[in-house]
Amino acid sequence: MEVGSIPLDRLASLLDKERAERLLDYAVRARALLADRIVWNVNATATGGGVAEMLQALLAYGRGAGVDTRWLVLDGTPDFFRITKRVHNHLHGSPGDGGPLGAAERAAYEAALAPNLEHLLEVVRPQDVVLLHDPQTAGLVPALREAGLHPVWRCHIGRDSPNDLTASGWEFLRRYVEPSEAVIFSRPVYAPEWIDPARRWSIPPSLDPFTAKNRDLAVSEVEATLSYAGLVSPDGHPDVAFTRRDGSTGMLRRHRGLALTGGPVPDDVRVVLQVSRWDRLKDMPGVLEGFAARLPDLPGDVHLMLVGPDVSGVTDDPEGREVLEECLTAWRAQPEAARARVHLCSLPMDDIDENAHLVNALQQHAAVVVQKSLVEGFGLTVTEPMWKARPVVASRVGGIQDQIVHGQSGLLLDDPRDLDEFGERIAEVLRDHALAHRLGTAARERVRQQFLGDRHLAQYVDLFQRVLEG
Repeated sequence: MEVGSIPLDRLASLLDKERAERLLDYAVRARALLADRIVWNVNATATGGGVAEMLQALLAYGRGAGVDTRWLVLDGTPDFFRITKRVHNHLHGSPGDGGPLGAAERAAYEAALAPNLEHLLEVVRPQDVVLLHDPQTAGLVPALREAGLHPVWRCHIGRDSPNDLTASGWEFLRRYVEPSEAVIFSRPVYAPEWIDPARRWSIPPSLDPFTAKNRDLAVSEVEATLSYAGLVSPDGHPDVAFTRRDGSTGMLRRHRGLALTGGPVPDDVRVVLQVSRWDRLKDMPGVLEGFAARLPDLPGDVHLMLVGPDVSGVTDDPEGREVLEECLTAWRAQPEAARARVHLCSLPMDDIDENAHLVNALQQHAAVVVQKSLVEGFGLTVTEPMWKARPVVASRVGGIQDQIVHGQSGLLLDDPRDLDEFGERIAEVLRDHALAHRLGTAARERVRQQFLGDRHLAQYVDLFQRVLEG
């Protein structure tokens, strides 16, 4: 993947003087430590997930700091991605498709990784660092370590309370993960007990405020974007420009049919929004049912938007099409009055900057953003609207509870399956404008303090120093 270069001064402009100086000090350390080395990142997809979005920004800041950072994306077969999605679900404590993780699956997994490994061994040098992301890449670790390289494996997923399924997922991965020089988790509790504490690191994800998905937009830009794309009516706007991640100007395409149900959202209503993959653990059908059940108690000017990617554009998630169909089935089962106020939308993935701009506009347009995940590794779909000063209602699971302080920077659902509590939390924010403003303001500041890239980059420098200096 092509990696740009972003000067650290851009990020430093958002920080107080002490933090900005600390960031620049770490850049000096990084250049000395990694002067003749390349930091390679390997993951499963270039688009459609938080890992890819983080890599776009972090690697560009690394290059801006004078570190040679590069990004490779796996080639995988449909069978490989079915197996790794199964492992993904198991680590979340969910059965997924219910299939096995036995000898046949292990053989198929390793066979699909073999040509990727061959290419990796051709380009990586002994002094380089290889940062591998999530279960899809774990099988590369042993051979890289045997070749005298420095593999570090990062797991972005996990479950607060392990069960038999998480044990099964970790048993599948253990032989691959154990040789890693370091293992990174988003939360300490995600680490299985057999990981050597001396090699275990906890590094939460981060957000870049300057990407197409997170840059501040004027109200007029938001309105023009959503209208031109056919997500909000009426349409009467001229051509719409947006800023790409490399700083160049892109032109929004005029889309039709992104709203799969309910048509475009009227421009004079308030929107409750969930943006996520079509993943069962995000519980989009539950969001729909909880909202529809609460409609008699909600103001008449409130609509729900459930927004996910075009399922043909996310290659590493074979369940997406099935989950989208489950959501459509749940929508069809609602009475006509509810169907008119629920909009399922699918965003194109063939232009990742345009997709990010659309998500940005949707989040800034929303009155309330929800993330009713049943399990969540971290949840950048929570961090993003928090940065945009939106009030967020989300499940008290995984990394979401590290981001939101209940009642201060958002509202947390103690039980994500409790649709009554879900509906009441939404109604509470919609009824109380002062509460919504206070939550949104505090949310943006919490992201600025805890979840920007300067903290993330500094933790990587500390980790790489430990690995390279033994």
